[in-house]
Amino acid sequence: MPNTRQIRQRIRSVTSTQRITSAMELIAAAKMRRAQQRVLATRPYSTRLLDLIADIVARQSGSGDDIHPLMQVREPSNIGLILFTPDRGLCGGLNANLNRAAYNFGLEQEHPVSQISVGKKGNDFFSRRGRDIRAEFLNLGDFPEPIDTSPIARIVLEDYEAGRLDRVYLGYATFVNNAVQEPTIRQLLPVEPPAASENGASASLGDYEYEPDAATVLGGLLPRYVEMQIYQAALENAASEQSARMVAMRAATDAAGEMIDALTLEYNKARQETITKELLDLVGGVAALEKA
Repeated sequence: MPNTRQIRQRIRSVTSTQRITSAMELIAAAKMRRAQQRVLATRPYSTRLLDLIADIVARQSGSGDDIHPLMQVREPSNIGLILFTPDRGLCGGLNANLNRAAYNFGLEQEHPVSQISVGKKGNDFFSRRGRDIRAEFLNLGDFPEPIDTSPIARIVLEDYEAGRLDRVYLGYATFVNNAVQEPTIRQLLPVEPPAASENGASASLGDYEYEPDAATVLGGLLPRYVEMQIYQAALENAASEQSARMVAMRAATDAAGEMIDALTLEYNKARQETITKELLDLVGGVAALEKA
């Protein structure tokens, strides 16, 4: 059994670690609230934008207009994946779950997958495994802005319109709540708007007129939609990271508290055992003197 001095040192060490994890939990909670507000605020805009695209496409159906390049469906021979992962660890199993989902996605594809890595953890994981990394974006920050993700959208749009990519997917962690973050892989390009209502327009949009014409408006909306989806994925992933880190640090703080309680009990037992031995030695010494 360790002596009392060693146990005291362990208690001090665990207590110091507990203070650090508790502080990190508070920091992650503050960041999580701000990240959560940002992601919830942008979701309606993203959904409304897709509804608007669906309305325009429905009005154009049967008009003979050419399909926009970002909506052209081609036989997939080159696949791109934009993978969002955190730059740091200490967020539970979030990094492992994201990397596993992206790795399994690559195994399921019959054609090669090139990747745009947004985040250090995913970039390091797939670089070691030899995946084709088209571009990497590190240190995006805890609160990314549209200007931070616009270069990603530019690369993807250029590659798709030039025919270097036939399918583009987004990989990120969807923020559900503080305890649940779901790894998500979904198609970004070609853009596939949801089916509109039978009258050719989305019921929630009303009867809109587009100027100068629907095709021109659609040509401006589609690149904006792609940029918005990439930015939305960045926000979802940022909120998921802070939530996962807060939960992980809370669990670490609780575990440290339990360890301190166990060590304190062990320390008290060791101290009592030491006192008992000293008393026995003292009694034995007195008895020996009396016999002498």
